[in-house]
Amino acid sequence: MDSSLFFGYFGALITGIVLGLIGGGGSILTVPILVYLLSIQAVTATAYSLFVVGSASFVGAARNLSKGLVNFESAIAFCVPAVIAVFSTRKFLVPAIPEVLWSSNNIILTKEMAIMVLFALLMLAASFSMIFDSKKILSSNNNEGTNDINYALLLVLGSLTGVITGLVGAGGGFIIIPILVLIARMPMKKAVGTSLLIIALNSLIGFLGDVSHTTIDWPFLLIFTTLAIVGIFVGMWLNKCIDGKKLKKGFGWFVLVMGLYIMYKELFI
Repeated sequence: MDSSLFFGYFGALITGIVLGLIGGGGSILTVPILVYLLSIQAVTATAYSLFVVGSASFVGAARNLSKGLVNFESAIAFCVPAVIAVFSTRKFLVPAIPEVLWSSNNIILTKEMAIMVLFALLMLAASFSMIFDSKKILSSNNNEGTNDINYALLLVLGSLTGVITGLVGAGGGFIIIPILVLIARMPMKKAVGTSLLIIALNSLIGFLGDVSHTTIDWPFLLIFTTLAIVGIFVGMWLNKCIDGKKLKKGFGWFVLVMGLYIMYKELFI
């Protein structure tokens, strides 16, 4: 096994540990690991990320299902348009994007660059969510028990989230959770549990949109995914003796730096 593959597999384990420790954020590492450590093309890396994120989220969703922390009614209202959007994005939109989006003199904006810059922007948004602890803010504004759920808005936001998920290959939990709390009026714990189910379905079905036109290295992908899932259980065990809130804020700063680095690397190097 060469060193890059070893560090890539180690990165998969770390991704799972982060997910297990802080309940999210780990999936944001998957694409950079695949692209920069393992030199996988961005489009293929986002496809692989959907499978890894979907499988890992399914493990978390199964645990929350057993605890009754999933709201199926809102999950379906959000998930149906999101699943259609993410599958359509991976099946039709991503392959239809030209390899060169814009060129002028010596400046060329490629499809790969655009995907990574969009991913970096997602990392920056996720980092602010972790640093400023938006879940605590949302919990204080939670209207649990109200019935005035705006299902039309939920459908629209589900579609938009599906497109973003399909383009960058990340689950988007930091987007979904605020939507479920503010629009679907869920308590925070149920919003987190429901979001994992939505992420699992979005990601795995979105991945199916890639199967027909992407060469999948199944042995590598299954090993990578298995290590990420093992890492989740390690992280959940470590969570008993580590302050997850402090770790989450520290990880948020790390994601912020990584997002800025990716933007600099893609645009200026």
